[in-house]
Parts: sequence; structure tokens; C-alpha cells
Amino acid sequence: MVASLLASTYSTTYIEQPQVSVILWVVIVVLAVVALLTVFLRFVPVGLWITSMAAGVHVSISSLIGMRLRRIQPKRLVEPLIRARKAGLEVTLPKLETHYLAGGNVDRVINALIAAQRSNIEMPFEKASAIDLAGRDVLQAVQMSVTPKVIETPVVAAIAKDGIELRAKARVTVRTNIERLVGGAGEETIIARVGEGIVTTVGSSATHKQVLENPDLISQTVLSKGLDAGTAYEILSIDIADVDVGRNIGAQLQMDQAEADRHIAQARAEERRAMAVAREQEMKASVQEMRARVVEAEAEVPKALAAALREGRMGAMDYYQMKNMMADTDMREGIGKAATPSAPPAETGKPNK
Repeated sequence: MVASLLASTYSTTYIEQPQVSVILWVVIVVLAVVALLTVFLRFVPVGLWITSMAAGVHVSISSLIGMRLRRIQPKRLVEPLIRARKAGLEVTLPKLETHYLAGGNVDRVINALIAAQRSNIEMPFEKASAIDLAGRDVLQAVQMSVTPKVIETPVVAAIAKDGIELRAKARVTVRTNIERLVGGAGEETIIARVGEGIVTTVGSSATHKQVLENPDLISQTVLSKGLDAGTAYEILSIDIADVDVGRNIGAQLQMDQAEADRHIAQARAEERRAMAVAREQEMKASVQEMRARVVEAEAEVPKALAAALREGRMGAMDYYQMKNMMADTDMREGIGKAATPSAPPAETGKPNK
């Protein structure tokens, strides 16, 4: 009994071991195939290759693998290449790859080339890529070549010869000049030149009424100056949108000058008054000094009289005679002051009762 049980267990183990090994090998093979497919699909975008072949654009597998190795997304180049070929443009994949590696926008360049072709504008791929690498929006440039753009200038203040200020606003219609797009000036230069033309035209007018009566004079003068020279745009027209009358700058300047002259005159008068006050103070000081000297001299008179009496150079009768003379002099001065008529009283303006 025991022997039969052992024999059956040995036979079962001997049969199951080969089956487990086969299953394990199958699993390993399947995982290896999945890993290989994953790596292959990672470097070879089969779906994109099938799409390009279906669109009639031949892109080799080696080119797609090379773009992967150069860290370029094949979708960023293959899809624009398909659009270009469908539009009939002779664009190659190496050109697109070169422009992409240079930092350009491939989608924008292809869209601009398609738009230029539809609008009968001659633009090769090299020029479009150069415009894009220069930092310009090549697609917008093509669109502005077909549909002109209106640039509205800010309010420009100018003064006519009669001193009246005018505030003008202009609308400039421009179109992109593809030939001067690389290296040409932008919208800021156009606005600055138009503002300069407005100031020159208004400033050369005899009166502000001439500009108000004929605003087209500004447009004609500005257009005749060739303001679009050296810019990336071509000026089609300049329209004066609004002209308003501002301040009377001439009158304001005259008022300011008069006010400044008044302040100068006041300063000079104040200077003269200060000098007169200083001279008066000096005279008062000199008078007080003289009075002090007189008082000092008068204080010495009694001392001199006493000394003369003690020394016998002056007698008592001489002293009394001098006192009588001084008293007589004081009496005469009092009589003279009493005889002098007093000033009449000031009128108060009240009616007599």
C-alpha cells in the first residue's frame, strides 16, 4: 500500500516539472517581445510613418529614428511637411529640421508660405525662415500684405505761429513690405515720424485756423516726407481723425513773463527799501552818537565852572550874569513857541450840525 502511494507521487512530480518550465519560458519570451516592441515604437513612430505614406510623403524609418536620436519630435516636422506637400510647396525635411534646430517655428513658416502662395506673393522658404529667425511674425506679415493694418497714433499736441495749441490724432494705413521686413523699423518708428510731421505742419502754419479749415494739409505734408523709408511697412494713407483746439500758449507765455517781471520788480524794490532802511538806521545811530557826545560835553560844563570859581578865573557876578543870560534865552524861546500858530485840525468828514 505504501509502496503504491510513493510510486504515484513520484510519477505526478515527474510529469508536472516539464510543464512549469515551458510556461515560464513562454512568459519570459512574451515579456521580451513586449519590451522590444516598446523600445521599437519609442524610437520608431510607426503611426506617423503610416500617416506620411498615406499622404504621399515619403519619410524613411531611418529619418524618423535619426530625429528621435537628435531629440526632435518627428510630429513637429512631419505634419508641417505633409501640409506643405499637399499645398504644392517644394519643401524638404532637412530644411525643416535645420530651421527647427535653429530655434525657428516650423508651423508658422509653413502656414506663412501657404498663405503667400494663395495670395500670389513670392516668398521662398529661405526668406520666410530668415524672417522667422529674426523675431518677426512671418504669418502676420503675410496677412498684413494682403489686408493692410490701421495704426492709430496717440494725441499729438502742436502749436501754430499765433500761439494756439492744436491736438491732432491720425490713423495710418500701412502694408507690410516683405523685402524690408528683416532689418526694417517697426510701428513705433512710423508713429514717431507721423507725430513729427504733424508738429512740423502745425508749427509752420501762420494761424491755427488754416489747419482747422484744411486738415488734409497735414496728410499731404506728412506723406510727401517719405516716412516709410527704412521701415518694414509701406504707408498707404494718413487720415486725420480728430483736431481739437487746446490752450492759448502764446497768451499763457506772456502772462508768465509778466508775472516773472513783476516778481523781479518787487525784488528790486525790496532791495532798495532795505538799503534805505539801512541808511536810516545808520543816520539814527550817528545822531544818537552825536547826542551822546553833546550830553557828555554838557556834563563837563558844571565841572569846568566849579574849577573856574575855585581857581579865581571866574567871579560870582560873572556866574550870575551867565545864569541871567540863560534864563533870558529860555524865556525868549518860550515866547517864540507860544506865538507860533498851531496846525489846523484834520477834517473828520462829518457834516456840520
